[in-house]
Amino acid sequence: MAVRDSNGAELDDGDSVQVIKDLKVKGTSSTLKRGSVYKNIRLTSNDEQVECRQGKSTIVLKTCFLKKV
Repeated sequence: MAVRDSNGAELDDGDSVQVIKDLKVKGTSSTLKRGSVYKNIRLTSNDEQVECRQGKSTIVLKTCFLKKV
């Protein structure tokens, strides 16, 4: 199972990714701004999602809105 970002680059555990579009976070009033970089991502069982840390919380992002840094 290969996890790929929006540009087709393969993602691995521990990679850094950048958000390519402003995204609203469900359940909160916050927004992830375009250009935000998240380090040390973790792959999930779903090949279209990755987990990353935002402060003390963990969020799940879709790979179609990410690009590898």
